[in-house]
Amino acid sequence: MSETIDARGLSCPEPVLLTLEAIKKSGSAEIEILVDTDTSKENVMRAAQSMGWQILEINEESSGYKIKIRKE
Repeated sequence: MSETIDARGLSCPEPVLLTLEAIKKSGSAEIEILVDTDTSKENVMRAAQSMGWQILEINEESSGYKIKIRKE
């Protein structure tokens, strides 16, 4: 079961902070993060990878991006 973080409409560093908080608390193997800017997408991906999480998918949607990450 995956957790979903909706960080659309938030400015950096808020999406990154929400992602890092979810990673630290995560009881799930996968997390989906919703963001609406390229900058947020890149920063969230970089933060997740720095914590040892793998980027599984990046889907472009009408409202931005859905990033799926999993613990390596």
